[in-house]
Amino acid sequence: MTDEQPTVDGTAATRATGDRVRVVDHPLAGHLLAGLRDASTPPERFRYLTQRLATVLVLEATRGLPTRPTTIRTPLADARVDTLDGNVIAVPILRAGLGLLTAVTGLLPDVQVGYVGLERDELTLQPSSYYLKVPPLDEGRPVLLLDPMLATGGSASFAAQLLRDRGAADLTLVCVVAAPEGVDRLTGDHPDLRIVAAGLDERLNDVGYIVPGLGDFGDRLFGTFGEA
Repeated sequence: MTDEQPTVDGTAATRATGDRVRVVDHPLAGHLLAGLRDASTPPERFRYLTQRLATVLVLEATRGLPTRPTTIRTPLADARVDTLDGNVIAVPILRAGLGLLTAVTGLLPDVQVGYVGLERDELTLQPSSYYLKVPPLDEGRPVLLLDPMLATGGSASFAAQLLRDRGAADLTLVCVVAAPEGVDRLTGDHPDLRIVAAGLDERLNDVGYIVPGLGDFGDRLFGTFGEA
């Protein structure tokens, strides 16, 4: 990690190990994140804010996508343009990652989508996969791994390894809020993985929640407070 101190409003510039962690420096991102943090925000508003913020994050996450030059005809003349060179794969971690998926499919209509379902063993506390369905992966295809909260980093690291085992090499985690502990874990396990976040928070509490964070993202997104 760098010596620069993180803020909780998403307004600081990139803080990273090298250039692998990018915290979006945009007033709109900070404004949308503030709404997600607010405990009084109801689920329907939370979903709206999530989709808008995810759009900002995905734009940043796809900044380095490869392009190819081509020529098209406008109503007036030929124009040299750049178009995307190849398709992107998006893989949300169920269930909270679904909240970020609509922004990806809206911006990238040709995107292919896979899904990773993870659960934690009650005895070992280690993640395991109960569902994995992904398109063919290879080193040349960019993969966006979608998981709104990077807390301990265990689940994201496990999911990233599942994708690597199937051929993925170009991996970017798109998240809303990250904790320093999760960033350290993920960049340690996967040094070439990139992280794009709206906020880098202070720490984890003693039960693994991000502080100040925004609570349980999945419960707030789907309105499932208190359900077993």
